[in-house]
Amino acid sequence: MSGSNARSAPPSVPGRGHDTGHDEGVATSAVQLRDRMASGALDCETLVRSCLETIVEAEPDVQAWAWLDGEHALEQARARDAERRHGRGVGSLHGLPVALKDIIDTAGMPTENGCALDAGRAPRKDAALVARLRSMGAVPIGKTVTTELAYLHPSRTRNPAAPGCTPGGSSSGSAAAVAAGMVPLAIGTQTGGSVIRPAAFCGVVGYKPTFGRIPRTGVLSQSPSLDTVGVFATCVEDAALLAESLCFFDAGDAASRPIPAPRLLDAALSEPPVAPTLARVRLPFDDRADAEMLGALDELARHLDDACFEAELPPLFAEGTIAQRTVQHAELARAFGHYERRGADQLSTETREAIAHGRTISAVDYLSARDWPDVLNAGLDELFERCDALLVPAAPGAAPAGFETTGDAIFNGLWTLCGVPAITLPLLESSNGLPMGVQLVGRRGDDARLLRTARWLESLMESDA
Repeated sequence: MSGSNARSAPPSVPGRGHDTGHDEGVATSAVQLRDRMASGALDCETLVRSCLETIVEAEPDVQAWAWLDGEHALEQARARDAERRHGRGVGSLHGLPVALKDIIDTAGMPTENGCALDAGRAPRKDAALVARLRSMGAVPIGKTVTTELAYLHPSRTRNPAAPGCTPGGSSSGSAAAVAAGMVPLAIGTQTGGSVIRPAAFCGVVGYKPTFGRIPRTGVLSQSPSLDTVGVFATCVEDAALLAESLCFFDAGDAASRPIPAPRLLDAALSEPPVAPTLARVRLPFDDRADAEMLGALDELARHLDDACFEAELPPLFAEGTIAQRTVQHAELARAFGHYERRGADQLSTETREAIAHGRTISAVDYLSARDWPDVLNAGLDELFERCDALLVPAAPGAAPAGFETTGDAIFNGLWTLCGVPAITLPLLESSNGLPMGVQLVGRRGDDARLLRTARWLESLMESDA
């Protein structure tokens, strides 16, 4: 879908009826797809056609796409195949389709930020991460739906894993596209809980790296102190593959640091030198979780036996959720003030109220809130001396019914404020069959260990099933 049709109809697939190998799609992991293309057993055009076939079938119900042009996607795929045939260098993502949240600038594709005031906006330059994707050989296949300005006003996207329930926000389209099997990989962002929460609700893997690891130049800025690029996939190794390719230094992003890129995929695929230890952490706001979620996590902790111990964060950590909201709203008011001046009547109530609240926050309160990450991380570091990761809810429970809200981010904002890496795994199920996410939280900067631990837990649960 492209142009004015982007909001009303699924894309056509040029040449539909051709043998696309529809079963070559995302039922196979991205790592396996990459390796099959490298061996010549699969070509990029066949893979992209398969994705487009799935999109045609599922999009009317899921509505995950803000912009998609099937012919453009196939042109990119043919170019990738030609590069391989001619023996040109290929990157770690060569031939893999990747969906992009519609707050990430893409040259030649609209980037409308889920906002009526940005309708028709067409960036002239790729975001830094999009340029990186292209250099690694990926196919940026299209733009996925976001909530308005990546905040709380619900989008039109529906949850493919839980019909009638919210897909979460604000990276709703990216999570839903992966969950529906439309693409193997997708990119989103998290300022409060917008990677972990939709991934948990839709039943996929969502990974939020350490703050600053993936550059944000060319990505809509809501809260520069919190905004974090994250990824969606169907398994830990795929999330590691995509994230590793996007971890690089970018002088245009003040949060980016010139440090060596982490070996995330190797870490995820490696066996831990000793069995990891998890801390089943009691949080000051656990009363916001469903009894079913807490009970399922406790059962998982008991199943892990000696590999898991109980710990409790002091009440002081409850202040972290207040600090996260203070920082987010103060910076949001500054970042989005120009939207209000251009057309407040075209903004949702949620966005207008957040801007208004941000303007009431004093400089003293804002600067005090900015001090909290170092205080909280000092406490977390002591806990990480005893464990590899924290075991906590990814959300209060399964996706809530209805589409009036995107769900509660209470179990995500604290980790976003601290800048620590977090990942959700679709290991639990509610009594009515809906996915519930297990969230693992790692030490700041120790993403490789977190992913290795997550892959260990994922494999353990698969073997025990």
